[in-house]
Amino acid sequence: MSVTDTPAVLFVCVHNAGRSQMAAGFVRALAGDAVEVRSAGSVPASQINPVAVSAMAEVGIDLTGEQPRMLTAGAVQDSDVVVTMGCGDACPYYPGTRYEDWELDDPAGQGIESVRRIRDEIREHVVQLLVPLGVAPPT
Repeated sequence: MSVTDTPAVLFVCVHNAGRSQMAAGFVRALAGDAVEVRSAGSVPASQINPVAVSAMAEVGIDLTGEQPRMLTAGAVQDSDVVVTMGCGDACPYYPGTRYEDWELDDPAGQGIESVRRIRDEIREHVVQLLVPLGVAPPT
């Protein structure tokens, strides 16, 4: 569980370069300090997908300062909700932690049109995630 009363959410994908970074960006934008958010990857890339950065910039969310991070057991243990996005068996499991798996296409190597669609799907999932955490995001 998180150290504070603030719910903590961890987004995990393989490279921590697209889906998980976009999801974390949406939580920061929609929930502010009401949710502690982190993202990580089982095999982090060297940088965030530039097309994902561009797609998020179109909706006013800046990911340019973010870096892919390695998934750690501590990050999972310190989270109330762990959302996986295609990391499979590489995601550690801890009893008492809520897990969700979002079936989303990988934006790696895709053009801006496809990444926009993935971005919009992620936003819908994030909005649905925030409500049970006691955060009413703007619609």
